Amino acid sequence: MGRRIAQVIVRDRRLRWPIAKGLEAALRKQTVRRVDRRAKYLLIALDDGTLIVHLGMSGSLRIVSAETPPRPHDHWDLVTETGKALRFHDPRRFGSLHLIESDPLEHPLLAKLGPEPLSADFGAEYLYRATRKRSVAIKQLLMNSHVVVGVGNIYANEALFRARISPRRAAGRLTRAQAQALVRAIKSVLEEAIEIGGTTLRDYVNASGTPGYFKQKLFVYERAKQPCRVCKSPIKQFAQGQRSTYWCPTCQR
Repeated sequence: MGRRIAQVIVRDRRLRWPIAKGLEAALRKQTVRRVDRRAKYLLIALDDGTLIVHLGMSGSLRIVSAETPPRPHDHWDLVTETGKALRFHDPRRFGSLHLIESDPLEHPLLAKLGPEPLSADFGAEYLYRATRKRSVAIKQLLMNSHVVVGVGNIYANEALFRARISPRRAAGRLTRAQAQALVRAIKSVLEEAIEIGGTTLRDYVNASGTPGYFKQKLFVYERAKQPCRVCKSPIKQFAQGQRSTYWCPTCQR
């Protein structure tokens, strides 16, 4: 990347975990070498250490002119020598910012995460083995980041519909064929969503401020009482693990 940090401005340290005092001095004059991602964490590699950034539920990052006046809830800026700033906005303050000197993948926030869903490590045999002797419902297991990362509520609902698996089904009762169908469905749902910018239900926009359009392709999520796009049966909704679950009782017996 090669962008040198000229200044760090922290307006509010009260995020999910308080921003460490002294962070501004530690980052000043460092150069951004590359940017990676692990699950929902952004990893910004520097000359000396790595920044771990999490957006939380409502956070976003924008590249703006350093002269742009901050809005409410703009909590910190990384200002580069080019006059541009990476600005973090988070109304709910559930995001986080950590600077670490060791291997970021060994940090407690990342060390026990499951495989990336679009990687070769997440395959049918892996999922089948991960579900053995598990009585928890398969939908809740898919949202466990220790099993697989990146499968949130929307995509878990949609993948289970595509695989024709009930969200109530005990994970341990999945057959190998069902595990294969489910892995295939998870990968295809995520790939399609990424292709058209994600899913905007309320306030999500990408880094350019553009909403995602996958909402138009949802089969079950937030379609309670509407006819199934396949069989015309009414979509059902119930609470599962404090999250809304949507399914078709005909297609997902």
